[in-house]
Amino acid sequence: MAADEDLFKPVRPVRAYQRVAEQIEERVLSGELPPGARLPGERELAQRFGVGRSTVREALRVLQSAGLIRSRPGDPLGAEVLGVSTGGLSQALGRLTRSGACSVGELVRFRMVLDAESNRLAARLRTEDDLVRMREQITRMEALGASPSGLRAFSEADSLFHRAIAEAGGNALLGLCAGAVHDAVVEITEVTEVTEVTGKQIAGAADPVPWMRRSVAHHREILAAIETSDSARAARLGRAALHEYYAGHAEPETRRLPAAAVADD
Repeated sequence: MAADEDLFKPVRPVRAYQRVAEQIEERVLSGELPPGARLPGERELAQRFGVGRSTVREALRVLQSAGLIRSRPGDPLGAEVLGVSTGGLSQALGRLTRSGACSVGELVRFRMVLDAESNRLAARLRTEDDLVRMREQITRMEALGASPSGLRAFSEADSLFHRAIAEAGGNALLGLCAGAVHDAVVEITEVTEVTEVTGKQIAGAADPVPWMRRSVAHHREILAAIETSDSARAARLGRAALHEYYAGHAEPETRRLPAAAVADD
């Protein structure tokens, strides 16, 4: 057993800016400060909290770094509340991949797991309203897929389609994670620069229109499986399509997909 003097260590006092940030964060998470709301100005916040303006500025920097607010120096309206989003999770996944803590292939496979399960649950639990939302995004994708200039908006519609699927499955956390992983995969693999993974430009080097058309056709296949409650096929389509598109962007040792991964369950 450790000596008595080794059981505990001195603690550091919590700094005032941390307490200020915690109080504001609590109000954001509780909904008392909804997205779009404005915080009081620095002077008023300093008076309310009984601290200096430098302490308030540090607290706002912490909250902005966490993605909870948007603060602009000199903004007379005060910092804007952004609320909770998947942006932080998506950025964290991207950093993990770029740092080498996980590979692009592992990130893609993780998305395959999430998308497959989302599709499976949606096929079993979807409502007619859910199907309407999915059809709306496919229609939007079809309209955008005729021109390379619509690639960014096309990707947004793609993300909303998968969000509708995840929410149709009735699991909010699955939907949030699926959205975050989707954004992280897109950020990592669809950058218009030379990457260490492929050694060439991924986006911008080829005409994206044929790919967008194939993507729309694939999404219609998923929708058909969900409409007919074919959960096994919906799950398989989710896995297979992701592998087909992203395998070329992954490291060679992670590109191979076992046959069982694309078989009907």
